[in-house]
Order: sequence, then C-alpha cells, then structure tokens
Amino acid sequence: MRNERVFEIGTARNGFLGGQQSQFDLVRDLPDIPVMSETLLLMELMVRERAVDLKDIAQLVLGDLGAALQVLRRAGREDASVESLPARIEDCISGLGLHACLEAMSRRTIKRSARHPEMIEAWAHARTVAENCRALAEETSFSINPDDAYLVGLFHGIGSLPAVLGWDRTMQISGSPEVIGLRMAQAWSLPRCVALYFAPIRPISGANLWREIVRQAHQETECILGHSHAPHPIDALAHALSS
Repeated sequence: MRNERVFEIGTARNGFLGGQQSQFDLVRDLPDIPVMSETLLLMELMVRERAVDLKDIAQLVLGDLGAALQVLRRAGREDASVESLPARIEDCISGLGLHACLEAMSRRTIKRSARHPEMIEAWAHARTVAENCRALAEETSFSINPDDAYLVGLFHGIGSLPAVLGWDRTMQISGSPEVIGLRMAQAWSLPRCVALYFAPIRPISGANLWREIVRQAHQETECILGHSHAPHPIDALAHALSS
C-alpha cells in the first residue's frame, strides 16, 4: 500500500497540467521563508569554526522552521528528481556545503519582537509539535522513524504559511492548507514522509499514521498547557480555511 501512495505522490509532482501547473509553479517560486535572527547568528559562528560537528549544525537547522525549509528547498533545487528526495537534513547540509546553507538561511530573517507575534508563535509551535512527534515515535507503538516523525511535526502547518506570512494578500494561492501543504512538499522536494502526511486519505490506503502522530502530539501539548488552552493560531487558521 505504501508503494502505491508514494507512486501517486510522485505522479502528482510530475503531472500538473493547465491551472494546476500554474499553482505548482507559484508554490515552487514562493518567497524565502524567514529564519530567526539568533539561528542565523549561531550558524555564522559555527561556520567560522575550524572543526564543525554536522550533528550540531543539523540540530540548529531543525530547531528553526524557516531554516529547515530554506535548506531543504535549496537542496531540492540542486536535484529535483523524485528518486532523490532527501531523507535527512544532514545529507542536505553535507551535500550543499555550509556556505550554501548559510546563504539560503540568510535571505530573510525575523527578530523576536512584538511586530511578528504570529510568526514567532508559529515557529515555536512547529518545534514543540515536532519534539512531541519524535518522543511519541520513540516511546509508543508507532512504526515510524523518530527523525521522520520530527520532520512531519515540524512541517505539519506549512500549508498555513501563506496566510501567516501574508502571501495570500498578494498571490492567488488556492486550496485548503492541506492541499497547499502537499503542493509545497512536492514543489520544494521535501522528504517523502511530509508529502505522505498531506496526502488525501483513500480507502485503499488505510489510516494515515503521520496525521495520527501529529494529532497525538497536539494532545501532548494541550496536556502540558492545560485542557482549557485555546487551539494554536496556526492550527485554528488551518481548520478555518479547511471548513
């Protein structure tokens, strides 16, 4: 079943026609995703070191939604074939080189200020859900790679980024957050697990374990914050846009 779903995703990625093709191109060429200024500063300091630990670099990049997306998008442009979709951020970093990664990350930055509360909250929420997804994959019966679970948790809300970043006011981006998220995963050559998270659930495919682990990760977050805590803005936005 899994091979069939992967084939469907690959076919969709290469088979956009007419208006769908224009939407695919639009998503592929969306503006750069902002990176937290402190992430960029730490990256610059690491690059200056004589000896760099790849794991430390990967951890830094994966701790920032924008940094992770920018590095993966850059890697996707270098090799956009379906067969070579990246599986690990470490492979992207080593393949691109540190300076290329730094260049991709430095295209747009944001600071922790009152001017961008929605963006700051969205970045923090993505990281929290990602960490919960990894913990669930490590500690429960989910037959899911913990690193893949982290990526799915980190990117689960990317379909709402056009609204969060204000792109929807100047660009004709159509579709629900799930549809936009799938287009992003395909157009930006994100790891296959991310595309599978956004893929429509079909009877022949069965339950979507990626969506289930993200759902439970949100429950873990709500337990920590209290059951009366309101839904996170990016999740509430995704729900509203899907309705």
